Amino acid sequence: MPEPSSVARHVPVLLGRVLELFDPALRAGPRIVVDATLGLGGHAAALLAAHPELTLIGLDRDTQALAIAGERLAEYTGRIQLVYAVYDQLREVLERLGIERVHGVLLDLGVSSLQLDDAGRGFSYSRNSRLDMRMDPSRGQTAAEVLNTYPPDELTRVLREFGEERFASRIAAAVVRRRALAPLRTSDELVQLLYDAIPAASRRTGGHPAKRTFQALRIEVNGELDALRAVLPAALDVTAVGGRVVVLAYHSLEDRLVKRALADVATSTTPASLPIELPGHEARWRLLTRGAERAGDREIAENPRAASVRLRAGERVAEGR
Repeated sequence: MPEPSSVARHVPVLLGRVLELFDPALRAGPRIVVDATLGLGGHAAALLAAHPELTLIGLDRDTQALAIAGERLAEYTGRIQLVYAVYDQLREVLERLGIERVHGVLLDLGVSSLQLDDAGRGFSYSRNSRLDMRMDPSRGQTAAEVLNTYPPDELTRVLREFGEERFASRIAAAVVRRRALAPLRTSDELVQLLYDAIPAASRRTGGHPAKRTFQALRIEVNGELDALRAVLPAALDVTAVGGRVVVLAYHSLEDRLVKRALADVATSTTPASLPIELPGHEARWRLLTRGAERAGDREIAENPRAASVRLRAGERVAEGR
């Protein structure tokens, strides 16, 4: 369990902008928002406080996060439903609750403050712990199991595809040599291997040499990109006309998927050669952001975890699929 002070220090990324984007969709009458990545409940608490008639459905695969968020949101009992689920189960969760349409969906992707701050979870390369990295620590393979069991070509693929690591094959070969002697078990062991495997000149630029490998392992362990590919169309489908979807991504792989999903539904399907809009072919969504919005210098200084955020949002303007 994290220290109470770490929970108190939790600062939701781009909180003011998230509230601003949702506000027009939540002003009039009872509304429903899904916070599909509840975490410690910072965005959820602010949305509930700002909109007294709002009902919020919070999803998280981390039972520890659900328990903490439940305590934080206790004053809103009766207006919240917290569900143990991965965000790609959004549609199924709403069906179980008998809800067809919602007025907002929030996705704050990546690792939560809880997971980063808990040294025993293995998400951080700056402190030693066992190589776990599971967002749901009760199920699935660990990062250590990936490192110690994947064939070299598969490990190379994970590092290259999910970490955009240009030394992927070199690192994979080093891992294979290392595990032949003894399995990799701790983050310190992996960090030392990466320092030895990555050329010194490259270690001096581009941030910590372990950053890309840890990202790749985390994405693989948790199936993050597959879950994101599944949740985006579901979130867009269940949102009512006038409702909004807001997504905070933290690396280019996530942001690329979000950009493509929003662009697809915000584009008319009428052939460009025709002078008029064909009925039923108009864009169903409009983009609320011009490109990906980033955090300002002031917020980054106060909350360094905001440095990599990329926010995109859209509003549903018409029915149809």
